[in-house]
Amino acid sequence: MPFSHILGQDTAVGTLVRALETGRVHHAYRFEGPPGVGKELAAVALSQALVCTGGDPLGCGRCDACRRAAARSEGRPAAPLHPDVQIVAKNFYPAAIIGRNRDELTEISVDQVRSIVLAHASYPPHEGRARVFIVRDAEDLSVGAANAFLKTLEEPRPGTHFILLTSRGDRLLNTIRSRTLPVRFAPLSEPIVRGILRDHGVPEERHDLAVELAAGSASTALELADEEQTASRDAFVRSILAAAAARDLGPAVAFAESLDRDKGALKDDLRALNASLAREARAAVAADPRRAVVSARRYAAVSRAVAQLERNASPSLAMASLIAELRGVIG
Repeated sequence: MPFSHILGQDTAVGTLVRALETGRVHHAYRFEGPPGVGKELAAVALSQALVCTGGDPLGCGRCDACRRAAARSEGRPAAPLHPDVQIVAKNFYPAAIIGRNRDELTEISVDQVRSIVLAHASYPPHEGRARVFIVRDAEDLSVGAANAFLKTLEEPRPGTHFILLTSRGDRLLNTIRSRTLPVRFAPLSEPIVRGILRDHGVPEERHDLAVELAAGSASTALELADEEQTASRDAFVRSILAAAAARDLGPAVAFAESLDRDKGALKDDLRALNASLAREARAAVAADPRRAVVSARRYAAVSRAVAQLERNASPSLAMASLIAELRGVIG
């Protein structure tokens, strides 16, 4: 993954390239920015450059070390094939290593840090010039895991590097923040996100809504534009509007109780509904002011439901409340 393949992050990439070219690579970076904007791609590119045996300070991309640093195994999902590049993530390593079912993990545990990082960070690299640890969603480090990290971050072995990826840097311990060098990644521009959708073969008719809701995140846009996701979201919108328009409360109650979406998916569906309502309101301003007002009120009701979910409200209760509000607006 050459640095030139990382789109829309000229400032962040420039910082890393200058560090490599001058031989002043920091031992601990903190890549901050929204999900899906290139943080992990940049971490892979930096890892390649650090373990490269082809003589290129930015990573040649052709030598065996570069290829294995970027390649991923099949047996352990997303694990680099290069032994000197390690991934730490809350749902990454199997139970045999961390003593728990990985699907049950809600944070990066101290056991993971001890077995993946501390057990290896003080030793020389297996093959090359450097050893690299990439921590995905570093905000998920438990307090114990973060504290276990500290001594290694304070006194790293020469040639050992840490790259912490986070979309919520404010949730990291201050002691971790103070020992890592921030590199900030911005939301991607709309043209770049559209280009990525085209490169992945997403039909043009799915681009507008995906780009509008993705907030500059390529991975979010791709997920939103997925055919199955689009069909499910459209069915959700039809169902909630039908429940709100029904004469009695039966369909509304049944719909609210039938929801089995997780909160993240439900919020995405509601944001999709709001994007449609916003477009409807804008289009109706001149031609049908009353309809524009109705759409605006519905938009406000949906926004309140999203806010309730953000505050950890029950999805079924939030939807019941929303449908009641929509019934009042529609009626």
